[in-house]
Amino acid sequence: MSSDKLPTRDKILKASLYLLETGNGDGVRMGDIAKRAGISRQALYLHFATRAELLVAVTHYLDKLHGTDQRLAASRAAKSGVERLDAYIDAWGNFIPEIYGVAKALLAMRDRDEAAAEAWDARMQDVRHGCAAAITALRDDGMLSEDYSQTRAIDILWTMLSVRNWQQLTIQCGWSQKEYITHMKSLARKVFVKA
Repeated sequence: MSSDKLPTRDKILKASLYLLETGNGDGVRMGDIAKRAGISRQALYLHFATRAELLVAVTHYLDKLHGTDQRLAASRAAKSGVERLDAYIDAWGNFIPEIYGVAKALLAMRDRDEAAAEAWDARMQDVRHGCAAAITALRDDGMLSEDYSQTRAIDILWTMLSVRNWQQLTIQCGWSQKEYITHMKSLARKVFVKA
C-alpha cells in the first residue's frame, strides 16, 4: 500500500519509525515527523497530543508490524516454567534485532528527552512483565532456584535480556543471533532452575 493511501495515524507512525531508525534519535521533533508524514503539525497533534504519546505508540506499532502477540504465543501457552522461560527468551531475544534501530534511538535520547525516556521505560516494563511471567511459572512449578527470591530472579532475568546486553554480545563481541539465544537459555536455566 502506498504511503498516500495509508490512514493519517499510520503515516505518522511510519514517518516516526523512519526518523528514529535513520537518525539515531535526531530529527524526531514533532515538526520533522509532520513534514515526513506530509501533514501539518496541527494534524499531527490531533492524533497524538504529546510527543511521549507518539513515541509510545511507535513501540506498539513495531509490535503490530512484527507480530509480537504471535511471537509470545508459545511462551503464554507453555506447559511448564522451564518451557516458558525458554520460549520467552526465544520471543524477546529474537525480537531485539528487529527493533534495535528504534531501541538504539530511544536509548540515545533517553537521558536528555523526557518523552523518549517515557517511551523506553514503558516498553521495558512490558519486557519485565514477560520476565516476571517466566519466573513466576518456574516458582509455581517448584522449580525456581532457592538462591534467589522471585523478585531478585525477575530483576536478574530482566537485566540479562536487556537490549544493551544483546548489543554488547552480538555487535561488539560478534556472537551470532543463534549463539545469543542458545547461551541466554543455557545461562538462564543454570541460574534460575532448581538443580
